[in-house]
Amino acid sequence: MQGMQGMQGMQGARNAQVAFDEYGRPFIILKDEDRKKRLTGIEAHRSHIIAAKSISSTLRTSLGPKGLDKLLVSPDGDITVTNDGRTTLEKMDVEHEIAKLLVQLSRSQDDEIGDGTTGVVVLAGALLEQAEQLLDKGIHPIRIADGYELAAKVAIEHLETISDKFDFSRENKEPLIRTAMTTLGSKIVNKCERMFAEMAVDAVLSVADLERQDVDFELIKIETKVGGKLDDSMLVQGVIVDKDFSHPQMPKLLKDVKMAILTCPFEPPKPKTKHNLYVETVDDYKKLREYEQTKFTDMVDQVLNTGANLVICQWGFDDEANHLLLHKNLPAVRWVGGPEIELIAIATGGRIVPRFEELTADKLGSAGVVRELSFGTTKERMLVIEDCHNSKAVTAFLRGGSRMIVEEAKRSLHDALCVVRNLVRDSRIIYGGGAAELSCAIKVSQEADQVVGLEQYAMRAFSDALESIPMALAENAGFHSIQTVADLKARHITEANPRLGVDCLSKGTADMKEQHVLETLSSKRAQLMLAVQLCKMILKIDDIRASKDDVYG
Repeated sequence: MQGMQGMQGMQGARNAQVAFDEYGRPFIILKDEDRKKRLTGIEAHRSHIIAAKSISSTLRTSLGPKGLDKLLVSPDGDITVTNDGRTTLEKMDVEHEIAKLLVQLSRSQDDEIGDGTTGVVVLAGALLEQAEQLLDKGIHPIRIADGYELAAKVAIEHLETISDKFDFSRENKEPLIRTAMTTLGSKIVNKCERMFAEMAVDAVLSVADLERQDVDFELIKIETKVGGKLDDSMLVQGVIVDKDFSHPQMPKLLKDVKMAILTCPFEPPKPKTKHNLYVETVDDYKKLREYEQTKFTDMVDQVLNTGANLVICQWGFDDEANHLLLHKNLPAVRWVGGPEIELIAIATGGRIVPRFEELTADKLGSAGVVRELSFGTTKERMLVIEDCHNSKAVTAFLRGGSRMIVEEAKRSLHDALCVVRNLVRDSRIIYGGGAAELSCAIKVSQEADQVVGLEQYAMRAFSDALESIPMALAENAGFHSIQTVADLKARHITEANPRLGVDCLSKGTADMKEQHVLETLSSKRAQLMLAVQLCKMILKIDDIRASKDDVYG
């Protein structure tokens, strides 16, 4: 035993080092170098850049209308097929901390703008790849970051000069629809892109306050149901609830509906006492049963006396109560969730009633039609509440042949909704297909010649990185990427036309205005700013300490 303790002490001595402070006092530093790994300087930067490039190259093939989808399998065996940047990165099992920053970058772009999640990661990867070449030349990382910031400022100012502003209204929706179609062109729903774009535009304009340039997404609900075709999807000017009428013999279609929205239990009140109630005889039981029946009948009559012909209840009621509701010709829906109750109240102009005593005629909601949807041979039902008092509550109902298609359609529609919302807030657009990136690349390269100092190298590298977007688009479309970008760049300079981009769909013209390939200025501006901020943060990290079994190095 003593021998083992002695060996451990010798081992500890080998892993320790004596040092002295400024007053000459000794202290011991325990070294865990056998279990630690450290990367410093250029090696640390290389580790970051390799991780970022691997993530960027994964998403690069998903960019554009000809981009490819990714199939991701979770540890539980759930399958996701998508080409959405944020979804792909969040479903990937990423361990490297720098790679996780790119996942957060994509999430930030999605939260802020809602679109462009793939492009921002591809751009960040290209910027870091160009930074690696500058680091090899001996340029300090801070000078590179400063040059990138200068270039981003030039590019954003140039974007504003080449942007176009278009006017739209609730009557003239075509510009909004075309911009939404550009977003949907790279999605799995591109065969129905016109229909989905119209759904997104109609949904946003229904809830938008154009004077304040504000859109409340809480009023737009997306419901999905597996089965049918994508073409069967529809936009309902009202609410869809994943419930059915409480009794199968209740009518499936109601018109000119006055509905009572209740959050109190639709049942006789229970005695609120700690004392027990003993039923000792048959007569006592009959009296109690008669009391409950009378009380419930009074409750139903109270609802009918207000003029209501439909009850929406947050809680349930038993079969006897259900039968009485049918007998009294009062259709009812039970177990409706809190968010749905609130949306129904907003849509129908009704008031949520927490106590029966407070139910009056002026608290009823109104709707033109309430109908029950059935789906094929399944027993599943859904309720549609249409022609509501307040049209500022809409529901997009999506169908699809499988759960994967329905989920991807939901993500695609969300992106389109975000694009239309951004246009309501700021109606300036730029032209897609890599046209804006090429125009900015030329402008940044020209400005770099006017800059004195090492930052000019970083600005030229930024210009080269911007060209990675049109290159990826051309590559995914099956074109010779370098030749395509070189030709477009030459035409940009000679024709002074900032609308020239990659003709991914082979329509015979490179003018993105003629092809109606449009992007929002706010989305492109956010891409540049977020990518540069991430690169600056990564370039400032020059020391990594991690366990040997970690993913670094």
